[in-house]
Amino acid sequence: MPEPEAHGAARQVDVAIVGGGLVGASLALALAGTARSVLLIEGVAPDSSAQPSFDERTTALGNASRRIFQRLGVWDELAREAAPIRTIHISEAGRFGSARLRAVEQGVEAFGHVIPNRVIGAALWRALQRAGGVTLRVPARVTAVKTDNDGASLTVLDATGAQEVIEARLLVAADGAESLVRTAAGIAAEVEDYAQVAITAAVSTDRPHDGTAYERFTPAGPVAVLPLHGGGYGTVWACAPQRASELLALDEADYLAALQERFGWRVGRFVKVGRRASYPLRLSRAAETVGPRTVLVGNAAQGLHPIAGQGFNLGLRDAALLAESIAGAQGDPGAGQLLRAYAEARAADRTGVVRFTDSLVKLFASSLPGASLVRNLGLVLFDLSPPAKRALARVSLGFGGPAPRLARDLPLT
Repeated sequence: MPEPEAHGAARQVDVAIVGGGLVGASLALALAGTARSVLLIEGVAPDSSAQPSFDERTTALGNASRRIFQRLGVWDELAREAAPIRTIHISEAGRFGSARLRAVEQGVEAFGHVIPNRVIGAALWRALQRAGGVTLRVPARVTAVKTDNDGASLTVLDATGAQEVIEARLLVAADGAESLVRTAAGIAAEVEDYAQVAITAAVSTDRPHDGTAYERFTPAGPVAVLPLHGGGYGTVWACAPQRASELLALDEADYLAALQERFGWRVGRFVKVGRRASYPLRLSRAAETVGPRTVLVGNAAQGLHPIAGQGFNLGLRDAALLAESIAGAQGDPGAGQLLRAYAEARAADRTGVVRFTDSLVKLFASSLPGASLVRNLGLVLFDLSPPAKRALARVSLGFGGPAPRLARDLPLT
């Protein structure tokens, strides 16, 4: 059956953001206090159990991300359910080498904070609903997109079946790795399948954590164990798809036993596991991050392996610098010169983080002769090198290019 026709004049806005997940909502909130008219379109209500962006997965926020959220006015709320990372422990199964980074040795209180995605999403949307300057369309979905050098036109269908045409001077794709907006803009994306599935779950142990985050590399894939508020851990277990299916089918006791065998006893005995979820692990990279009247942020621009926990932090820096560019522009927020300058400013950070995470995945997955010995030696040398530790501790600030003002605890403009 054909969809209903839209009636009436098109609504005109400066910025239309498609996708109200963590990055899209952060961008909208950053623009809420500016003179720009902003429309945020999201297909699933933020408090719905079907909202994939705000589930029980956890995010490790770096200190630059914490400063951005402080400036957006949501950190105090997030801090109530945040677990600080005071030590990072990196090891490889079957090898004696390991590396430890301690926040106190780097002159910071914590390397970052671990927070459930549902907590971040809820705080952002509560702040958006209080803020002025942002029009929310939720639940609603974009059914058609047209862009050219003069502007962007979107057809939006709401939950009642009513259609609305939106004309925007700038269209932001924050709609994930399978971005409709990116496709409509004619921007290609390269996707590399890592042939792994990540299983996520919160677990309890027989002793409280001490603020240590663990990255344990195994021949079958890495296992991350991150401290949670309240004393438990968030786990991310990467493994082959068939093994993931087997693990998801296990009962609680058998799953905990398998996780214990894979990770070891560094955090004590695993005694309880929450709801398990899974998602495939791929690297996706858009060929360009801007097009006519269009800019890609977050997973629409690049989707990363969760190793080292850099994906959302990178996407949040996208949003912060884009908000800064839009707010500081004297004229058209979708002008080609502005978008090209934004893309150039983000290029070094984006390229550096993508290369860093992809190299880690492939280095620790390599079964070439001598590879394991090289990795083990590398961990030992890293653990003995204060300059290397200082460099890794600064990863949350980005891999190059200008740091967003919000990330430096400065106002947007």
